[in-house]
Amino acid sequence: MELIQQLTQNLGVDDNQAKGGAGLIFKMAQEKLGDSEFTQLVSAVPAVSNLIGEAPTVGGGLAGAIGGLTSAMGGGGQLANMAALAGGFSQLGLNPGMATKFVPIILSFVQSEGGEQVRSLLAGVLK
Repeated sequence: MELIQQLTQNLGVDDNQAKGGAGLIFKMAQEKLGDSEFTQLVSAVPAVSNLIGEAPTVGGGLAGAIGGLTSAMGGGGQLANMAALAGGFSQLGLNPGMATKFVPIILSFVQSEGGEQVRSLLAGVLK
């Protein structure tokens, strides 16, 4: 898949890490978007469902606690989202900060596949 190639080439991660990291980001989108919005994303990028299946299971744990604490302190938005992704990226053997490097590549890919409207939907949940 082109997205996985872009992630592996640009970020120096392996296929499993690329699939898992993308899956984590799309899983977050699935949790935050309404059904009709998520359906638009899947229609534009059909591989989203498969990639979500590649995401490691992330319990509430420390990443969830950090995300919740960040939100409670008024630092919601992107900081809370990145904190929530950190645990999953760690399970993939990646530095949690890599989540911020995955996002622009994924947004660019989604825009190329589904246009600006679909990109905006995804970008909205990652902010």
